[in-house]
Amino acid sequence: MEHNDRKLAKALMDIGAVLLRPAEPFTWASGWHSPIYCDNRRILSDPELRSKVAGWLAEEAMRLYPEAEVVAGVATGAIAHGVLAADRMQKPFVYVRPKPKDHGTGSQIEGMLPKGAKVVVIEDLISTGMSSLAAVKALRDAGADVLGMVAIFTYGFEIAAKQFAEAGVALSTVSNYGALVDEALASGYIRPEDYEVLQQWRENPAEWNK
Repeated sequence: MEHNDRKLAKALMDIGAVLLRPAEPFTWASGWHSPIYCDNRRILSDPELRSKVAGWLAEEAMRLYPEAEVVAGVATGAIAHGVLAADRMQKPFVYVRPKPKDHGTGSQIEGMLPKGAKVVVIEDLISTGMSSLAAVKALRDAGADVLGMVAIFTYGFEIAAKQFAEAGVALSTVSNYGALVDEALASGYIRPEDYEVLQQWRENPAEWNK
C-alpha cells in the first residue's frame, strides 16, 4: 500500500499518535528503549482518519484475501480497528485475547468462529511480532485457516520478518517505519541528524538495549 504509507505517516504525526524523541528515548512495555513511540489508539478519536484507516485495512484485506470468511482482531489495540474493517467488508468478527480468560468459559477467542473458517487477521502495530503470531497460533489451534495479516504500522524489524516467515504468515501493512521517518524529515518534524539516529536504531535496536 505504498500510495498510502506516507499519507498515514503524516496523519499519525498530525494527531500526535507518533512521537519521535531520539535524544530522550522512550521505554516500551517490553523494556526496550526506543526513539519512537507509536500509539495507534489515537486514530479512534479522529473520525476522519478513523474512517480512512478502516477503509485502507478493508481494501487491502479484500484485495489480498477475497476468500476470507471471518475477520479477527488482536486484543486489545486492534479490536476497534478490526470491527470497523469487518463492517466495511460485511464479514463476521472475532477477537483474540493474549491468553484464555480465567473465568466463565475460559475463552481466548471471543465471538463465533466456525471450524475451518478462512480468517484474515487485523493488527494495529507490529514490533517483534510475538504477540501477533501468538494470536495466529490461537486461531489455528481453534481450527481456523489463517490466510494472512493486515496491520496499520510496522517497525520493519528483521526479527519480525523472520518470525512471520517461519510461521508461514503473510503480512501487509498500511504504513511503516521507513515511510514515517522519511515523512518526518521531509516535513521538518525531525532534523537530518535525528534521521540518521532513527535509521541506525531501526537497523540495530539491540545497541539501545544493552
